[in-house]
Amino acid sequence: MKHLCTNKKQLLILLLIIAVSLTGISQQALTLEQALAVAESNSPTIKKTRLNLVRNQENLNAQNAALKSNFSLSINPIGYNQSRDFNDLISKWNSKKTTQSFGSFTVSQPILLTDAKISLTNRFGYTDSYSEYANLTTKGFNNNLSLSLDQPLFTYNRTKLALKELQLSLENAQLNYAIQLLSMEKNVTQAFYAVYQAQQSLDIAKQAYDNMQKSYEISRNKVNAGISAQSEIFQAELNLATTKSDYENKQVAFENAKDNFKVLIGVTLYDDILVVPNIAVDTINVGIAYALDQGLANRMELRQRQITIETSQFDLIQTMALNEFKGSLGISVGLTGDNPKFMDVYSKPTDAETVSLSFNIPLWDWGEKKSRIKASKAAIESNNIDFTSQQNDIILSIRQSYRSLNNLQNQIEIAKKSVTNAQLTYDLNLEKYKNGDLTGMDLNIYQNQLSQNKLNYTNSLISYKLELLNLKIQTLYNFETKQPVVPVKTLK
Repeated sequence: MKHLCTNKKQLLILLLIIAVSLTGISQQALTLEQALAVAESNSPTIKKTRLNLVRNQENLNAQNAALKSNFSLSINPIGYNQSRDFNDLISKWNSKKTTQSFGSFTVSQPILLTDAKISLTNRFGYTDSYSEYANLTTKGFNNNLSLSLDQPLFTYNRTKLALKELQLSLENAQLNYAIQLLSMEKNVTQAFYAVYQAQQSLDIAKQAYDNMQKSYEISRNKVNAGISAQSEIFQAELNLATTKSDYENKQVAFENAKDNFKVLIGVTLYDDILVVPNIAVDTINVGIAYALDQGLANRMELRQRQITIETSQFDLIQTMALNEFKGSLGISVGLTGDNPKFMDVYSKPTDAETVSLSFNIPLWDWGEKKSRIKASKAAIESNNIDFTSQQNDIILSIRQSYRSLNNLQNQIEIAKKSVTNAQLTYDLNLEKYKNGDLTGMDLNIYQNQLSQNKLNYTNSLISYKLELLNLKIQTLYNFETKQPVVPVKTLK
């Protein structure tokens, strides 16, 4: 069943917009969607969360780039060394002069699968060296080309683990950004409708004040005509002053609500705003089982808990590597050549091979590793408990939201009928007041009842909209559009 805003309320909003345009006051009319867009652009919290998302994305991009071939070139254009050292072999002091120029070109490639590193290096140089002992100067070119492999043994793959940690960190940042957007949507929506409620309260107070002015005129005419006692005019004046005071209070509350809303969405306080809501309500049949399935399947907080568990398992892997038995295998093959002539550098090449195998063998750590492993396992168990608790909290929140929706549907029906009855009651008693069958004090009671029932009806519609939004946030499913809420994956 669909409950729409009354024609009177829509007409009031239209008249307000026209009045503002005629008076020349700069006033901005905002729908809820426009307010959310403004808040997303201006909110400091959203800005910081977006920057955190950018930081994690770039860190992952850098790590992926580091897994590709790296090319480097180092050049020493000139190097000169002159020294005099004691040579033990000949038991004499020897003077040396050496001038060198060389450069190295290296291509290195990490191997993600095995955490190894392959490097291809070429070092080319020119040497001019003089030795006093031999009274000989040697000049010539030299080149060393080598291919090497460095492979860790008996340990975990550090490169793969670092990449996975960055991937999880980015996913967590994406989830956090989406959660912040939903939180902002909830806060802005609540503040938006708070402004509208204050706006409606002001409208209702204005209607009550106008009605009381009419009843005051009726009372004054009746007293002047001698139909009513003089005390009636006193009561009418008191009623008029009370409704005027309430109207002015509502004006203050309305301005305060607008200022708070402008601060929240990031609009300057010097701009005047007018909220234009759509509180049309379609009461929706929500299946509790379906809502629970959506919440448990889609809630981003659950995925964040899973990421925390996976991260703590990575910590356990690193902890288990403390004081571990591990090894390292290094293999290098290459060719070395030298010759005074550039074109003959490899005329008589020399093979260069290197093989190295090393092990790190821990002997005794006084129980450090064992204790740290126990601590890491305790952290994992604690994170598993948090995951279960989060599931229970989600189930409880969805159940409570579901019950509130059903209750609010009944309240809307009751509030709508109450407004109709209060309006009929006020119209009937106004006629009695005109005929002298009712006092001004009694009429004021009926006027207050009518105003309160109108406000209750507006509040019930807004409460339903807010609770429907709350269910959307709890389940990450929009029951109005019947579409899931898609988490933010990338930033444009």
